[in-house]
Amino acid sequence: MRQLLKFIGFFVIAVVALLVLTGLAIKFFFDPNDYKADIETAVRDMTGREFSIEGDLGFSLFPWLAIETGRMTLGNAEGFGEDPFFQIGSASLSVKITPLVFNQELSIGTASLDSLRVNLAIDAGGRTNWDDLVERQELADEVQDDAGPSVSVEKDLALDVANIAIRDAAFTYRDDQAGTAYRLDGMNLETGRITGDNPIPIAGGFRFEARPDNIRGQVDISLIASINPQSGDIVLDGLSLDTRIEGVTEAPADIRLAAPEIAMNIKTEIIAPGSIELSVFDLDLAATIEPFSYAGTPAPKATLSIAAFSPRSLVTTLGAELPPTADPAALQLFQLDARADVSASRIALSDIVLVIDDTTFRGQLAVPRGESGSYELDLAGDTIDLNRYMAPATAEDVPADDGEAPPVEIPSELLRAINARGSLALDEALMGRILFEDVELVLNLNDGQLRLHPISSRLFNGQYQGDVRVDASGDVPVLSVNERIEDVSLAPLGMAMFERQDLSGTINGVFALSGTGHDMGEVQQSLNGDIAFSLADGAWEGTDVWYQLRRARALIRQQPAPTPELPARTRFSEVSATGKVVNGVLN
Repeated sequence: MRQLLKFIGFFVIAVVALLVLTGLAIKFFFDPNDYKADIETAVRDMTGREFSIEGDLGFSLFPWLAIETGRMTLGNAEGFGEDPFFQIGSASLSVKITPLVFNQELSIGTASLDSLRVNLAIDAGGRTNWDDLVERQELADEVQDDAGPSVSVEKDLALDVANIAIRDAAFTYRDDQAGTAYRLDGMNLETGRITGDNPIPIAGGFRFEARPDNIRGQVDISLIASINPQSGDIVLDGLSLDTRIEGVTEAPADIRLAAPEIAMNIKTEIIAPGSIELSVFDLDLAATIEPFSYAGTPAPKATLSIAAFSPRSLVTTLGAELPPTADPAALQLFQLDARADVSASRIALSDIVLVIDDTTFRGQLAVPRGESGSYELDLAGDTIDLNRYMAPATAEDVPADDGEAPPVEIPSELLRAINARGSLALDEALMGRILFEDVELVLNLNDGQLRLHPISSRLFNGQYQGDVRVDASGDVPVLSVNERIEDVSLAPLGMAMFERQDLSGTINGVFALSGTGHDMGEVQQSLNGDIAFSLADGAWEGTDVWYQLRRARALIRQQPAPTPELPARTRFSEVSATGKVVNGVLN
C-alpha cells in the first residue's frame, strides 16, 4: 500500500509537472495539443496501460504561465473491469512569470483538480490492481540506481500559492477476498493562501459508504495548518471534524472531534502535544497526546477520558439488547480515565480509574497487538453487588419436571486462543447472601491451561482459599479444584445459605476434586476426589438432644422426667466427616 500511495503521489505530481513543463517547453507559436499523442505514448510506456487526454490543452504565457487540461484517464489492470484506475476530469495551474525570473519567487494562482477518481481493488485471488504499477516503479528505481548517483542542485525558492482546490473527488476500495467495499465521494477540499510559514486554513468534506455493513454518512473538516520550511514540521491547529453516520441505527448518529493542536514533524517523525475530543452515540471521549518519537514504528502516549455514559442505552442505540439483569438499573453507568502507551507489541493502559455503576476499579491493563502476545490485568475495586448482574428470577427459570438445566459449556477454544495473566482485588463482593471481604484472585492462562491461584477471601469471620485449574490443551478439558475454608462462623453461614438460625460454631473444610468433560454436566459425572469437614465448639439451638435422651430413659424406668435446661440447645465440641467421591458419587 505504501508503494501504491507513492505511485499515486508521483502521478499527481507528474500531472502538475506536466502542466508546468509543457508551458516552458513550447514557444510562442507552438500549439501544446501537438504534443498530446507524444505524452499519451510516454505514459503508456511508463505504466503499461492505456492513457488518454481528452479535450484541448489550454495555454497562456503572460503575465501568467497558465495550463489547463481536459479529462485524463489511466486504464485499469487486466481482469479488473472497464472502470479506469485513475481519472482527472480537468486540471489547471497558473504561475506568475515575472517574480519567478527576477526574484526567484514561485507565485502560483489557484491550482485546481476537478473530478479526481481513484479505483482500488483486490480480486478473489488476492491480486491487486496496482501490483503491476508497483513492480514497474521498483524496476525503474533499480535502473536509476544502476545508472549511478544523480546530481541535484537545491536553491532557496520563495513559495506563494493563492490556494489549492480539489473538487468532486472520489476514491473506491473493493476487496473481493474479504467481501468488503468502501467509497469516499463528493470530496471537496480547499486551502487558503500558502506563503512562507504563515498558517494555512483548510476546509472541506466528503461522503462515505461501507459495505456490507451498510454504514454511510458525511464528514466535514476544517483546520489551520502551519509549515516550517527548515524543520519540515506540519502543525495542525484547531482541527474540527463533524461526522454524521447513517445506517448503523434508524436515527443518524453524530461524531464530533476537535483538537486544539496536533503537530507532526515529517523528517524526525515526532508528534507534539495535542488533544482530541470525540462524541459518538452520546459517548464522549477525550484524549491528550504527548510528544513521542519513533523509528519506523509509532509509539504514542496519551491521556484518555471517557465521560460517563449508559452501556445499556448505547447497546440499545446500536440496535441490540443486553441480557436482562436482576436489577434493571444495572449497567447504566460507565466511565473511564487512563493513560495509554502504544508500542509495536502492545497497547498499555495505566493509572486506570474505571467506574461501573457503583463500583470503582483502579489499576492497569495491557492488550497485545500480535497473536503471540499476552493480556495483562491488574485491577483493584471497592465494593460490588454481583446479584445485580445475575439473570432475573422468573417463572421461566424454574427447571422442568426432570430437574435438568442446560449444562454450562467449558470454552475450550477461547482458552486455547488467549494468553493472559493478572490479578483482581475487591474490598467487598456480595454474591447471594454471602459477603466476601478482601477478595484477591490471581489468573494465569497459557496455551489452554487456566489457573486461578491464589484465590482468597474473608467470610463470616473466617477465611476461604482456593486453587482452580482448567486444562483445555487436550481433546477433553480437565477441571480440578482444591478449596479450603477455615474458622467460618456457622450461624451466619447457615442463615445465608439455608435460612437457618439453629446452628452455631465454626466450620472447617477441604474439597479436592477433579473431573473431565466438555461441559459441567460431564465434569460432575466424572468427579473424583476427597471431601472433609468438621464442626467445632458449636450448638444445635432449640433442641437439647441430651435432655431428650435423659427424658426417654426416665420414661422407660418410670421415673419423673428431668428438669430441662433452657434455652434448649445441644452443645458439641467437634463433629467431623470425611468422604470420597467416585464418578460423581460421594461415599
